Amino acid sequence: MNSVILTGNLATDVELRELSEEKRLATFVLAVDRTSKDDTADFFRVAVWDQQAQLCADYLAKGRKIGVEGRLRHHTWEDGGEKRSRVEVVARRIEFLGPRPDESAHAGAEVVPFEAAVA
Repeated sequence: MNSVILTGNLATDVELRELSEEKRLATFVLAVDRTSKDDTADFFRVAVWDQQAQLCADYLAKGRKIGVEGRLRHHTWEDGGEKRSRVEVVARRIEFLGPRPDESAHAGAEVVPFEAAVA
């Protein structure tokens, strides 16, 4: 089984790419706090596809708290003769947690779930 669930804050803004008229890819980095004394975080690259990608680009920004459910995907490639690799989360579901950055902290929590087919 390949399944991952993460809750954290966007460490970058969302980057949206249109691959064709109907195919979109949004990527961002999610910072997930560790439960340790040194207050460190782990950083995960997240990929979101199609309509969900557009919604993420429209409503998410650096610092926003979200929940991600998806699967892990491993990439390998060569860059100037050097082998490189990366593991990323391919999101199936994104939940927007907490208020938008332009809302006051007292406005209450907004939870907006989105689901999309796994790419």
